Amino acid sequence: MSAAPVGTREIGRHAVRAELARVAFNKFCLTGFNQVTFADLASAAGVSRSTFLRYFGTKEDVVLFVFDPVGDVIADALDADRTGRDDWARLRDAVESAVTFLVRDVQELVTILGLIDQTPALCARLREKQAEWRPGIAARLEKTTSPAGRASVVANVRAAAALECLWIVLGQWSAGGGEEDLGALLDAAFAAFSTPQSPA
Repeated sequence: MSAAPVGTREIGRHAVRAELARVAFNKFCLTGFNQVTFADLASAAGVSRSTFLRYFGTKEDVVLFVFDPVGDVIADALDADRTGRDDWARLRDAVESAVTFLVRDVQELVTILGLIDQTPALCARLREKQAEWRPGIAARLEKTTSPAGRASVVANVRAAAALECLWIVLGQWSAGGGEEDLGALLDAAFAAFSTPQSPA
């Protein structure tokens, strides 16, 4: 009986964080990331500074809140893929699942990515998140990676490369105003790691 209230609290907490992140992002866009303080964010959201800090410990995490589930989305997509294909093909489709998750509002995501690109602290924190996601993704790959003796190294390299493909693709897509075909960009990025075919 105790599980339901805990779940309800978590849902409520996520909803509050999402609303605070929305208000904060608007403030960052109007004023500039480095110019805005937590006191400014709290005032804009109509809460106390201490309340805001209970939900977000850093300004970087406020902006990057939308990316928090990406690692789990990719890992879950790998778990659900029972096609028996090679790891790289599975990773390509799992990364597309993350792209689909992120691109719910094209203009909003383009604006977020633009702010990240212009703010070194956000770029650095996003890199940290990427490193945090890699072990979970690699763990899913290790089950099917060969040679078995080097499975951990191979799986981690593939996971890292796939995440790098994701950010390069999103960067190019964002720079083009969100008009390019993301599926085609993903195909091009993942093909860069394929062995070139010898001419007939």
